[in-house]
Amino acid sequence: MRDAWFDIGCRRCGRLADFMARVKADHPAYHCRPVPPFGDPGARLLVVGLAPGMHGANASGRPFTGDHAGILLYRTLYETGFASAPVSEHADDGLELRGCRITNAVKCLPPQNKPIGEEVRNCNPFLREELRALEPGSVVVALGQVAHRAVVSALGARQKDHPFAHGAEHELAGLRLVDSYHCSRYNTQTKRLTAEMFREVFRRARTLLPP
Repeated sequence: MRDAWFDIGCRRCGRLADFMARVKADHPAYHCRPVPPFGDPGARLLVVGLAPGMHGANASGRPFTGDHAGILLYRTLYETGFASAPVSEHADDGLELRGCRITNAVKCLPPQNKPIGEEVRNCNPFLREELRALEPGSVVVALGQVAHRAVVSALGARQKDHPFAHGAEHELAGLRLVDSYHCSRYNTQTKRLTAEMFREVFRRARTLLPP
């Protein structure tokens, strides 16, 4: 069942709506709409990414499914007990998240995977609703600085009080925010983010969760 706040027909961002329409014309089978969050409705861990990738979530309709970044993310979630399988192949592959949900700061595909500030702000009320649904003591993992800043904004905190850094932790509105570099192809190929560094973020998230 889709969350009541989620708007599959949202067109608040004209640039994104126009871009997805062009992509849909070239790839008629692609989702090419806002991508809803995926996972356990009662999750105590929320993973926040940047935005759907063109041939990943924008195609499959499920966050990180089909993306290069999803290879590392889903394998890590499986290794740390948050996923039923290590590989996410398509939206109907039966993979389940356990105590975890995945979403994006921006729900629609942006050109060159780079949303502008207005688009992040337009989507922030949706993220705010997702964060409000979390129980106190829950953990949020932000993948990259854009996701981090979106979470801080959605929780009404000041950015300067909560600077982004890989592995940094922040107490915000009864939640614990843990930062990670994004598991993008660029970051993993340049070794800015290694598999072990990423795994350690989710191990830490596991230890922070209430028993």
